[in-house]
Amino acid sequence: MPVEITWWGHATCTIEDSGTRVLTDPLFARRLAHLRRRRGDVPPPRATVADAVLISHLHADHLHLPSLAQLPRGTQVLVPRGAAQAVRGLRRVVADGALRLTEVGPGDSTMIGDGLVVRAVSAAHDGRRLPYGPERCPALGYVVSGTARTYFAGDTGLFDAMADEVGEVDVALLPVGGWGPYLGHGHLDAGRAAEALARLAPRSAVPVHYGTYWPIGMDAVRPHEFHAPGVEFERHAARLAPQVTVHRLGHGESIRPEGAK
Repeated sequence: MPVEITWWGHATCTIEDSGTRVLTDPLFARRLAHLRRRRGDVPPPRATVADAVLISHLHADHLHLPSLAQLPRGTQVLVPRGAAQAVRGLRRVVADGALRLTEVGPGDSTMIGDGLVVRAVSAAHDGRRLPYGPERCPALGYVVSGTARTYFAGDTGLFDAMADEVGEVDVALLPVGGWGPYLGHGHLDAGRAAEALARLAPRSAVPVHYGTYWPIGMDAVRPHEFHAPGVEFERHAARLAPQVTVHRLGHGESIRPEGAK
């Protein structure tokens, strides 16, 4: 069965491969602190159903405790090593076996179901739970290997070992924007994401982490940064990685990428 990718908005995606469903960084909220969802509906209940959930890092828009609480009882959740110590509320969410927590670090592999192997890889991003505490956990990406190899980058900047550590992949889910008018260190904008694409050389790519949440009261502040990253990524990718097919999805849309078995 071909791999199928569904983008629910922000960094939340479903990867379905070999009859197994993996959910990334679930965020099922209309509002998060100073952010509000400006495009697309909150994902429907069926989006919460997965065999495993991958958490890339501890920032609240990626490790969102109320969204984890919506997962079916017994769902396996992979988190960066040290997350349970760093985020006290996470221990409450997984109490009494509500969720099965697995802490991983770069290089660790986890079998999901009968057909998928999930390998954690490094990410160049501040992985701690901001703004609290000194505890630091690694920010991660993940490579999901079944009939295809799908790379979910989480949040990351470019780093020298990216292509070597990620390895050969068929599909890359790359962040191309953010939730504010400026992106700091440890992020990919549309241009840098296209550079990453050229290094990774997958067959297909899906831009994520843009065009979903925006700070309240900032609708008139550089709105281009909210709307345009997906289109800009396509433009840069056509120049830097013309061999890669880019699938720019709407929220809730799915694709079976070409070239992924």
